[in-house]
Amino acid sequence: MKVTVDQDKCVGSGQCVLTSEAVFDQRDEDGIVVLLDPTPPEELAEDVRQAAAICPAAAITVEE
Repeated sequence: MKVTVDQDKCVGSGQCVLTSEAVFDQRDEDGIVVLLDPTPPEELAEDVRQAAAICPAAAITVEE
């Protein structure tokens, strides 16, 4: 699994962080997504998929 984020699309809702805090974080100054792990382990895969699915800005891409 490979994860990418588009910081230009991100609206700072934080749903990704709530879903998978081991993979996503937010910048303190504006809440924009920060990718902590672009190749997360398999045990986090479902959480990452859910984060991508619920992102209101569709700023997260997951490649299997």
